[in-house]
Amino acid sequence: MKLIMAIIKPFRLDAVRDALTEIGVQGLTVSEVKGYGRQKGHTEVYRGTEYAISFLPKLKIEVVVEAASAGRAVAAITAAAESGQIGDGKIFVVNVEQAVRIRTGETDNEAL
Repeated sequence: MKLIMAIIKPFRLDAVRDALTEIGVQGLTVSEVKGYGRQKGHTEVYRGTEYAISFLPKLKIEVVVEAASAGRAVAAITAAAESGQIGDGKIFVVNVEQAVRIRTGETDNEAL
């Protein structure tokens, strides 16, 4: 099993969710996060005063899939989250040793 963590722009969430649903992903977790990458934030003007925004709002999507499906999931996220602008995000793929569905006790792929 693989844990896929994707950091994306907030307005791309619906497209990413739809793309993952189309390939059969049944559940995901979304968290509101803040951060920056190469862009190092940006500046905004509010009531005539310029402010430096160091941490930009992003969404972190986490989904666990069977190892064989990880490539398709990454491709779906990439296609749906890409806007062509700086700050589109990153995807990380991590091995998962075990998964347990608390309600039934099912483990690993059956728990997904």
